[in-house]
Amino acid sequence: MNKYELAVIFNPTLDEESLKNEFESVKSLLERFNASIDKVDDWGKRRLAYEINKVNEGFYYFINFNAESNVPSEIESRMRIKENVLRYLVVRQEA
Repeated sequence: MNKYELAVIFNPTLDEESLKNEFESVKSLLERFNASIDKVDDWGKRRLAYEINKVNEGFYYFINFNAESNVPSEIESRMRIKENVLRYLVVRQEA
């Protein structure tokens, strides 16, 4: 098992309920691949470093999890098709 961090930026136009549902879908995606979630950091709404599709803000989440080495590629392939995700990044952390 390796340690990873998933950074996700959600669309700022989401209301509170939709944002919660999107975040829960990301958590369930991790759990579906037997990843154990260690820590979740909710940074809230922040300004982006650069404009993405005419959007200047986004909701930031950082999720630390443990998983097998094939899981990040599976997660990335599914995050790519989510409409309300502006950006995502999975990074392996040093043990």
